[in-house]
Amino acid sequence: MNSAEQQFLQRNQLPDNYLDSAKQWFAPLLNDLRSLQNLQPNSTLIIGINGTQGSGKSTLADYLCTKLGEGHLKTVSLSLDDFYLTRAEREALATDVHPLLKTRGVPGTHDIALALKTIDSLTEGSGETLIPRFDKSTDDRHSEANWDRVKGQVDVIIFEGWCVGSKPQPEEALTEAVNSLESERDPDGIWRRFFNRALAGDYQRLFNKIDRLIMLRAPSFDSVFNWRLEQEQKMIARLANQGSGDHSGIMSKTQIAEFIAHYQRMTEFSLEEMPGRADYLYKLNDQRKIIEFSH
Repeated sequence: MNSAEQQFLQRNQLPDNYLDSAKQWFAPLLNDLRSLQNLQPNSTLIIGINGTQGSGKSTLADYLCTKLGEGHLKTVSLSLDDFYLTRAEREALATDVHPLLKTRGVPGTHDIALALKTIDSLTEGSGETLIPRFDKSTDDRHSEANWDRVKGQVDVIIFEGWCVGSKPQPEEALTEAVNSLESERDPDGIWRRFFNRALAGDYQRLFNKIDRLIMLRAPSFDSVFNWRLEQEQKMIARLANQGSGDHSGIMSKTQIAEFIAHYQRMTEFSLEEMPGRADYLYKLNDQRKIIEFSH
């Protein structure tokens, strides 16, 4: 184990044996990505990672950046989550369009113009790029002073997010509610039609920049609650280690269940629709272990 791998394990609170599993499943992917980048050495390769909440997207993104960096490739990891609208912007959207838009997550609650600007800056490499960061513990964007900075062009962008690469549903699929959140709080379908239209618009411009799409496919939406709960517990532990006293964005089990209900419609559609077109498909079991790989 080299120092970069050690730091990766520490950052992600992972056991040493994670590297054995990662080598088994991700070696073919890494070989492909290195070959693709070698074929276009003066341009930026953009890799998308799609997966439900808690499926391991950010861990995989960090691992790919770590291993590609060993080969002296300049990499950066972007999360769609870091491009959420600010809390104030979402509150305004909730007032103007629908109350459910106060909750971050669905298309329409991201600043896609900022995401496009950031990716274009990283690929053009004409100066310094500011990388926005969102603080889930406070449910708001970090101040610009706390954003990351990257100088020049990068070789590889790893872009991860729960709906990265997703397609909108057919209009007729929006009529029937998929859960109690929709039936009770969006009975007229205003909210779900809004985010479906948003996904069909500028989100597709953003996703069309992706050169290769990786999908971490959960066995079903039922797995998401436990995975999301584990994420919350990790965040609590991280904040405790940092001595942070602001936990206003931390959610209880009940709040997590309501939160993920916002994602159910699009998640279930992507679980059905995306596997047939993903460039790299990793199927997961309920314990989030990879059980099958195809490309």
